[in-house]
Amino acid sequence: MQFPGFIRPATPHDLSAIDALLTASFGGEAEVKLVHDLRAAGAMRGEQVIPLGEGVIGYYALSAMIAPVGWLCLAPVAIAPDWQGRGHGRRLIAQLAAWADQTATPVVVLGQPEFYGKAEFSVAKAQALTSPYPIAHTLVAGIGGAAPQAVLRYPAAFG
Repeated sequence: MQFPGFIRPATPHDLSAIDALLTASFGGEAEVKLVHDLRAAGAMRGEQVIPLGEGVIGYYALSAMIAPVGWLCLAPVAIAPDWQGRGHGRRLIAQLAAWADQTATPVVVLGQPEFYGKAEFSVAKAQALTSPYPIAHTLVAGIGGAAPQAVLRYPAAFG
């Protein structure tokens, strides 16, 4: 039986495995295109993987928000379908939320409040934000104290 490795930065060796993971997790190529477009535009600020053998079973991408400057956007996040429900997604996102809090780097995600809330992302701290996406599904980590009023502008790849 194989066990996943430690969460680590993605390497060029991981790129085809990331594409395969995103395709399997989302049932199509839209998320693969998003990641490729973020990389091509120079918006990508970090990619982390959970390795397993020569492949990956977990992944997330961080890209630079257009506004507020210095904020990051978390998307996409994927766990291989056969590995879902085992806590790997929570482990991946909780590590990111802890980093965001420790470095005071705001990270915004659009997703399921039940899942991201367990990993210390906050819906309440996103309530003062203005977004082109539903605020009810917008969460933020890395903001201590009260949530700021800000207008979120995502990278063009999110179009």
